[in-house]
Amino acid sequence: MSLKYHKHEFRAMGSPCVVHLYLNDTDDSEAILKAVADEVHRLEKKFSRYRDDSLASQIMQTSQLAGSIDLDNETASLLDYAHTLWEQSDGLFDITSGVLRRVWNFNGDRIPTQQAIDEVLPSVGWNKLSWCNPQLSFPRPGMEVDFGGYVKEYAADSAAAVALGLGIQHGLIELGGDIRVIGVHPDGKPWRVGVRHPRQEGVVLAEVELAQGAVASSGDYERAIICDGKRYGHILNPFSGWPVSGLISVTVLADHCLLAGTACTVAMLKGKEGPQWLEQLGLTWLAMDDSGEVLGNLC
Repeated sequence: MSLKYHKHEFRAMGSPCVVHLYLNDTDDSEAILKAVADEVHRLEKKFSRYRDDSLASQIMQTSQLAGSIDLDNETASLLDYAHTLWEQSDGLFDITSGVLRRVWNFNGDRIPTQQAIDEVLPSVGWNKLSWCNPQLSFPRPGMEVDFGGYVKEYAADSAAAVALGLGIQHGLIELGGDIRVIGVHPDGKPWRVGVRHPRQEGVVLAEVELAQGAVASSGDYERAIICDGKRYGHILNPFSGWPVSGLISVTVLADHCLLAGTACTVAMLKGKEGPQWLEQLGLTWLAMDDSGEVLGNLC
């Protein structure tokens, strides 16, 4: 029974997405590709803050009333993960920091004033909420939880799980640059993934070969404001409210995309201390600091 390559492109979570699968001639390729993509769309519908009918919007409404909400197992697991990351990052990975977008507009060309940032900072702090699985409580109105910092990576893993559940053994899922490999090409060759240069458009900083697992990247090149010749990236320190500095890009390889993506984010948040933190975790990684030096054990 021969395997045939199939590719399905779609858009979700504000990013271009691609599913690459090798399927048997007897497989219903259209149904399989749709099932994998539908899992990504399901999670977008559930956790997007831009949809009025999403769970994220329900949580937002609860927060405005300083109320409480009981959450399903999947959402509770994501909050448990965020809590663990918050502890292990000394509070740097904080899913309440999304409120800072009220003063930071990365589609514009102006930076906020310190006064504007100071007015929002009291609404930042995971430790200010009450999380007792499955109940999330907001002691004060105006706070938020934002799944946007890690739900795309979770979606890549979930979509891969759907494919594996359908018996797929060879494939790759890419959601806006976050990649989860299901298995090698049928001939046994690994997938080749390019890591983009954070400052040179179209230039590949490194290439990695993946037989399984995941790779994710983060950096100040994704969304940024250039003001008076200085770049302000979209990853914000939850304590100061200002963009992080020290590293301009981080790439991590891990068994799961969720781990790879969040490790990138925490490393960016830690700045100059990020490389040491990644080494302590025993991860495979590559980074570029703000002087242009390439660091890491990936190559």
